[in-house]
Amino acid sequence: MRSIVTGGAGFIGSHIVDHLVAQGDEVVVIDALLAGDLRFISRHLDSGAVKFIRANLLEPGWQDVCAGADRVWHIAADPDVRESAVTPDAQLNNTIIATHRVLEAIRLHKIPEIVFTSTSTVYGEATVIPTPETYTPMEPVSVYGAAKLACEALISAYCHSFGVRGYIFRFANIIGPRSGHGVITDFIKKLRANPKELEILGDGKQTKSYLEVTACVAAISYVIAHANDQVNTYNIGSEDWIDVTTIADILVKEAGLAGVSYKYTGGSRGWVGDVPKMQLSVEKLKSLGYTPTIGSHESVRLAVRAALSGQE
Repeated sequence: MRSIVTGGAGFIGSHIVDHLVAQGDEVVVIDALLAGDLRFISRHLDSGAVKFIRANLLEPGWQDVCAGADRVWHIAADPDVRESAVTPDAQLNNTIIATHRVLEAIRLHKIPEIVFTSTSTVYGEATVIPTPETYTPMEPVSVYGAAKLACEALISAYCHSFGVRGYIFRFANIIGPRSGHGVITDFIKKLRANPKELEILGDGKQTKSYLEVTACVAAISYVIAHANDQVNTYNIGSEDWIDVTTIADILVKEAGLAGVSYKYTGGSRGWVGDVPKMQLSVEKLKSLGYTPTIGSHESVRLAVRAALSGQE
C-alpha cells in the first residue's frame, strides 16, 4: 500500500509512520517542519523506507506526489489549543485551509481513502460524560476545536460527493515520546527552572482522559481494518481519567524530587478554551471489537518516564 502522511515528522504522525513502515507500506511524508522534527523519522529515511518532502500544504507543488496513493493520513495541523485564542488565523490557515488543499489533492488524484486526526475539543463542554460520537450540540469553546470540526465537515462532504472513504478519529489527550507540548512538557520545563515550586494552571482539578501514543495508533489501525462505512468516526481514548494535580504528583515522584510546593493560578480552566472535564466514550470502538489496553494513569506514568529520559 502507498501511504501519504502529512505531518509525518510530528509527534503522532511519526508514530503512525513507524507503524506503516512496520507493516510494509510505501510511505511518503509531507511536512513543513514547523512543529515536526526529522530526527523522529531519521532511521526510516536512512533505510530508504520513507520518502520525505518538505512542503507547506498551503503552497502549490506537492500535490503530484499523491498520484497513485492508496490512502492519505492527514495529521498535519496547528496543535496549539492555547495559542488559538491569541492568533486564530493560524488555525484557519494551517488546519482548515490546509485540509481543503489535501482534499483537493485526493479528489484530483482519485485517492480512495483519507484518515484524519481530530480531537475531543470538537464536543466543547459536553454535558454527557463519557461523551459518545453522537453527542449534540457540538459547540467547541476553542478556535482549535472549531477548526477541527470544520475539517470533519469538509471531509464528510468530500467523502459523500466524490466516493472517498473517510476515517475520522476524535482523540483524548494523546501523550508519549516525541510530544513537544502539553501538561507534562509544561511541568517539566517549570520544574527544571525551579525544582522547589510548580505552577499549575487553574485549580488543578481539571480532569481528563489520557492515552499513550502507541496504544492510540493500535486503536486507529484496528478501526481501519474493521470499519467500512463511507465516513467512519470514532473516539480514541481510555476508559478512565486523571486530574492535573495527580499528574503533577506522578511527575514529581518519577523525577525523584522532594519538597515541591504547588502554586495554583486559580479558576476551573487552565487557559481560554480549556475544557475542565473530558472523557470520551469508547463504547463504539469496543462494539467494533477493540478495547483500550491502557488507562490514563499508566499512560501518564509512561509518558513522564519517556519525557524525563529524553526518549524519542
